[in-house]
Amino acid sequence: MQAKHTLLCLAMWSVVFSAPHVLAAVSADEAAALKSTLTPMGAEKAGNKDGTIPAWTGGYTTVPAGYKNGDARPDPFASEKPLYSITAKNMDTYGDKLSDGIKAMLKKYPDTYRLDVYPTHRTAAAPQWVYDNTFANATRAHLKDGIWVDGAYGGVPFPIPKNGAEAMWNHKLTWVGEATSYAFNNYVGTPDGKLVLSVRGYNKAMYPYYKKDGSLETFKGQTELLRVWMTDPPIKNGEQFVLIDSVNKPRQAWQYLPGQRRVRKAPTLGYDTPSDVNSGMEYYDESYIFLGDLDRYDWKLVGKKELYIPYNNNKFLQKDVSIEKQLMPHHVNPDSTRWELHRVWVVEANLAAGKRHVVPKRRYYLDEDTWGAVLADGWDGQGQLWRTQIALPFLMMDGPFVFPNIQWSTHNLQTGGWSGVGATNWSDPSYTYHFKMLNDVKTADFTPEAMSGEGVR
Repeated sequence: MQAKHTLLCLAMWSVVFSAPHVLAAVSADEAAALKSTLTPMGAEKAGNKDGTIPAWTGGYTTVPAGYKNGDARPDPFASEKPLYSITAKNMDTYGDKLSDGIKAMLKKYPDTYRLDVYPTHRTAAAPQWVYDNTFANATRAHLKDGIWVDGAYGGVPFPIPKNGAEAMWNHKLTWVGEATSYAFNNYVGTPDGKLVLSVRGYNKAMYPYYKKDGSLETFKGQTELLRVWMTDPPIKNGEQFVLIDSVNKPRQAWQYLPGQRRVRKAPTLGYDTPSDVNSGMEYYDESYIFLGDLDRYDWKLVGKKELYIPYNNNKFLQKDVSIEKQLMPHHVNPDSTRWELHRVWVVEANLAAGKRHVVPKRRYYLDEDTWGAVLADGWDGQGQLWRTQIALPFLMMDGPFVFPNIQWSTHNLQTGGWSGVGATNWSDPSYTYHFKMLNDVKTADFTPEAMSGEGVR
């Protein structure tokens, strides 16, 4: 009898260790914290000991009377004044709450760059069905082969993450609605301070993972369908591309080039391929701070810390804020930017064995309330800080959600070149909106056939 018991135990351990790449979900007891000490998305519900970070009390969901989808987003905190400003002169006082990249920006541009710090508002929210799915995901979702997701749908996949890859999937699957569209103006800044229009255009994005009337049983694995149209400058007019990302397979991409009058499969639209949307100033996986597959890095969950990050930046979206008020020669205009103290998850990415990427080490800072990456730093092969990225989270109270990285900038700290993505030119009648939530978008819009049929010379 003892021998049979021993053999049974050995068999069970054999099963456990024969599938080392499948990581289990959290227990029901752990998940229960999502209904007590944690927010429904997995953040700490309580504020900090100093009172400088308040408790989460449900987020901000009040839609102003008369607001229409696509209008300039209202700024509910327009009357607030900065509590203080952080500059190159006093940055050491706040150094433990600044990322390496922000410290480098303050040092590099001491006369123009600063952080205006405002009261912290934990405005992130989501519909109840997203909260319900997040709670279900906590005990059913798991990683396969360390980089793919199984058992998650319609909510944060890993609200109580155990490793860096899980946290990055939370970023990749941040709740930002079921389908969206926005017009954009992207600029490139040269080291000598010139601003040049890189591309003007608009996009549509559909998030099948967040289809409200869908389910885990009917979900096919696609997380985001993204289609981008470019209209300016003239050399870019008519270009399009489609990206399809999934929880269970690598990215698929197609590109339409007017000069060729055909759609081509585009496997290079990812990883460290320089993005032609931004004149090569950033890489494709630097879009939205990080947009791509996880397989080229080993991901480490470092922990959580308090950090100054941009937040509730609706002031950037007001119609009286022109391009000149949004962007300066070397960075986004501090006058149009709001910083707050929040808790963030820190995730480090180091190049995996046998893989290549021009940025061998990266560090991401994920807002605990949304899971979206808002800051990122990158080091070169010699271990020198090379790149930093800064996003401006916007409050979409009609979502409800905070979009953590619809506008971002990528800075080459060594050369001084940079790109500013998502500026809004309200004076151009061709771009009458900044951001819309869509309810009539179709999956068929995100196909090579759709691009081919609507292509222009």
